[in-house]
Amino acid sequence: MLVASNRGPVSYTVGEDGSLDAKRGGGGLVSGLSAIGSDGDALWVCSALSDGDREAVRRGVGEDGVRMLDIPADVHADAYNGIANSVLWFVHHMLYQTPLEPVFDAEFRRQWASYETYNRAFAEALAEEAARGAAVVVQDYHLCLVPGMLRELRPDLRIGHFSHTPWAPPEYFAMLPDDIRAQLVWGMLGADRLGFLTGRWAQAFMSCAGGTDGERIFPLWPSGAPRSIEHTPTGHPPLRTTWIGVHGLGADADFLRKRAHEPDVEERMAALRQEIGEGRRTIVRVDRTELSKNIVRGLLAYRQLLSDHPEWRGRVVHVAFAYPSRQDLAVYRDYTAEVRRLADEINAEYGTPGWKPVVLHVKDDFARSLAAYRLADVALVNPIRDGMNLVAKEVPVVSDAGCALVLSREAGAHAELGEDAITVNPYDVTGTAAALHEALSMRPEERAERSKRLAAAATALPPAQWFVDQLDALRS
Repeated sequence: MLVASNRGPVSYTVGEDGSLDAKRGGGGLVSGLSAIGSDGDALWVCSALSDGDREAVRRGVGEDGVRMLDIPADVHADAYNGIANSVLWFVHHMLYQTPLEPVFDAEFRRQWASYETYNRAFAEALAEEAARGAAVVVQDYHLCLVPGMLRELRPDLRIGHFSHTPWAPPEYFAMLPDDIRAQLVWGMLGADRLGFLTGRWAQAFMSCAGGTDGERIFPLWPSGAPRSIEHTPTGHPPLRTTWIGVHGLGADADFLRKRAHEPDVEERMAALRQEIGEGRRTIVRVDRTELSKNIVRGLLAYRQLLSDHPEWRGRVVHVAFAYPSRQDLAVYRDYTAEVRRLADEINAEYGTPGWKPVVLHVKDDFARSLAAYRLADVALVNPIRDGMNLVAKEVPVVSDAGCALVLSREAGAHAELGEDAITVNPYDVTGTAAALHEALSMRPEERAERSKRLAAAATALPPAQWFVDQLDALRS
């Protein structure tokens, strides 16, 4: 079995003495791969992302079961920031300000050529490493072309691809140039099986593969079998079938509950309680300052709550952890600055000597995030669009007294958690403010019961089982 992803399970740093230090990563993929067992038959192919990673490749240093690709830094930058994060991410999360963007010009075409080169490097490495008939599981929007390229090189392999993001609806996907759309769809359809986080994203891909506006731009036909697409890669028979699967990644309850009660978390809880003040309610959000997370409208909704319901002034604190993301892109730096500015504005407008309405932290600290989870009376998760959103699943699992969840209908997690959450339209600031008031006013018994049901739904498919299920489905 082989796994392919942009980021791998290990990263390297170069010490002052020239030595290389390895650090293991976390997350669902790492947990999932560890569940396969260490029998020596698994290999993870990933990109060298840092100078330390590239030095490790040059020295021939590596972890067992991991192969890092030393793709030229400029090619990786074009593919990762230029295409994956600035085009594909924006398309699938529907983030473009369409009067001004996107602009698919000569510079875009140059960066797209790097995206092709980057994907081809993965396909060639996988083709070289894979035993006959091996299972290859490709991850995410960075590597959409790999399945098709790998299929040409090694038709004997069982190839899967999993999308951790939403998939754009056909009318939005149609913004991409026709040839680029075709490449992306055919690249994905090189897989035997495609995995998505929700049925909604799976259906969106099927709609895009079938063409838009009544026009089939690709010779594809949704087959009579459930969740599959029949297609002719050459335009002529025979037909191939790509199966579509839905796997809603869940929270790792055992890990979270254990980690949330370790000493460093207890220390941060004490510090947060001091910042919040005695007896106050908490509205908690933990996010990267990613444009799709909708932090600014969340702050605007909180300000609206304080305006509409003055009874909450001095009695509630918005604990907002907004960890900087993709700061090498100007639009993300500007967004992070706007989050800071708005938090300061709310504190200046409503704060008193004994009450700070918004407690904002922008330095990433997992222990502090878990401390906030435990203290949460209300969790605010209001993304514009999100493949899943694990924070929505993690807070109910960790919250000490149970929390009310205010959840965007556009989060993938809504499909599983919507029944016990308070649903909001992420663009509706006044509606979100009303939802926050409802959540804060919820009786403790109802909050605890809802939280219990949310936690059960959130942990239904923990990371290891999520990964094994996909692998079993691919192999069958």
